[in-house]
Amino acid sequence: MMISDIATQQNIPKKFLEQILLDLKHQGIVISRRGKQGGYLLRKPAAEITFGEILRVIDGPLAPLPCLSLTAYRRCDDCDGEQTCEIRHVFARVADATRKVLFSTTIADAIARPDGAEVTRLLA
Repeated sequence: MMISDIATQQNIPKKFLEQILLDLKHQGIVISRRGKQGGYLLRKPAAEITFGEILRVIDGPLAPLPCLSLTAYRRCDDCDGEQTCEIRHVFARVADATRKVLFSTTIADAIARPDGAEVTRLLA
């Protein structure tokens, strides 16, 4: 599919999309082809590409705190001890739940979602 077509369909700037696709290409998620039949294609089946994989490429680490990152760990600046940090304990549960959803949901899952399906909302 051509970049301009995707940008138009998704209502996003073409330059922004070009950068995202370039990042995805460098990480082996998509491939590009030149020419009349050119464009971007998924490198592997949509059922094998997770949202977590894509978001890590686009946004970097997924953890809400740097001390919880699996790919870019660093100790928090004002940390008195990770073992006793209640904020870290709470956000560790958030990070685990987020990773579980993102790394178990594939592009194929999103495509298969029926039209008009409502997004589930959590009520406090």
